[in-house]
Amino acid sequence: MNFFQRNFYFVLGWIAFALFAAPAVTFAQTDEIQVYDAAIADKGKFNIMIHSNFIAIGQKTPAFPGGIIPDRSVNGTAEWAWGVTDWFEQGLYLPVYTIYSKGRGGSINGFKLRELFVRPHADDHMLVYGVNFEFSVNYSYWESRRITSEVRPIIGVHLKPVDFIFNPIVDTDYVGGFKNLEFVPATRLAYNLNDKWAVALEEYADFGPLRAFLPQREQFHELWAVTNHHTKYLDIETGVGVGVSHGADKLTFKLMMSHDLN
Repeated sequence: MNFFQRNFYFVLGWIAFALFAAPAVTFAQTDEIQVYDAAIADKGKFNIMIHSNFIAIGQKTPAFPGGIIPDRSVNGTAEWAWGVTDWFEQGLYLPVYTIYSKGRGGSINGFKLRELFVRPHADDHMLVYGVNFEFSVNYSYWESRRITSEVRPIIGVHLKPVDFIFNPIVDTDYVGGFKNLEFVPATRLAYNLNDKWAVALEEYADFGPLRAFLPQREQFHELWAVTNHHTKYLDIETGVGVGVSHGADKLTFKLMMSHDLN
């Protein structure tokens, strides 16, 4: 079996796991729960990351009419990445999926394109920065608008062994102009135990549109306990999130696994 065949079967196996086996493992309110730290695939390298998330105790009603009910839903995506240069990574999320949700069962969403620009070799610097752009084509039960986008600035410091990363994200559905951008920041404070293990606290929030933040009761705020493990072939991130606001899901699990294909 040659190199291409080994990696092809490896990818197929992961997608099969994500699509069919995930409910037995427990995995979110979206396909991806992650803080970006400005690390990208090496130039010329291909990478796949499987995101799987399970909302064990979530909101009982959809965020918009006809949407997916978060409670007990299992969601995720296969994220493909290519290191184009040492400062630019091209990404594609496909498939984006819900394995199970109440009243709907399994379903497939559209896709997302991602362009990530960063300070080259971020892991080697104390100050890291970058910006990520995502362009999504959605089905009606995943988002209330067909086309949506995300702009995710990345600001961080590596203090060895402590990392602090902040993503002041804004989302748009291309309605209402600048003031209608939605502020959905993500924050990570990590402690690197060694070169293979790290533990972290993460916070994910949705304050609502910039023109007028939602009342505190309606905002989304989750706190996460996370572990990261690096092996020769896999990078693995696991975490459990607890909602600390009325508008958040109460208990969510995530599992992310990434592998370089060449």
